[in-house]
Amino acid sequence: MKFNVVSSFATGILLATTICGAVYYTEDPVVTKAASKPTQTVQKVVAQPTETEMQEKLLAAGYVVQPKAEYDKTLEEAKKAAATASAANNNSKKIAYRAVITVSQGMTSIDVGKMLEKAKIVPDDFKFSQDVEKKGVEKNLRPGTFTVDTEMTYDQVIATIFKK
Repeated sequence: MKFNVVSSFATGILLATTICGAVYYTEDPVVTKAASKPTQTVQKVVAQPTETEMQEKLLAAGYVVQPKAEYDKTLEEAKKAAATASAANNNSKKIAYRAVITVSQGMTSIDVGKMLEKAKIVPDDFKFSQDVEKKGVEKNLRPGTFTVDTEMTYDQVIATIFKK
């Protein structure tokens, strides 16, 4: 682009901005064309239904309507029932899992942890491998087939699969 074209363009923008600014600042902001028309406000009075009418409408629509005190009582009874049900579940026997794990040459403690987690013997494979490393037996992994179950302690599972 040539300098004359750029300067002409810049002059045009400056002129347009000046005209817009002059119109904006010289116009009276209080008087607007929309405010010149008078407006009418219409107030509608809506009658509120009574409590019995609201209950009847809700019951007709299929909703259950009860006072707050009755609702709170029902809620407390439900909580008590849930607490007794969970207490009954806690008293029931715990499920024990038993797994036969085959460890082959070249496996790591992470691989064993993944197999134990998949068999639901340990809850977290990464935590299992960290515990093995804390005990310092990660290099002592023995190849073979081992039977482990959830009734065994963490130390017993580690002692079964890793030799000390």
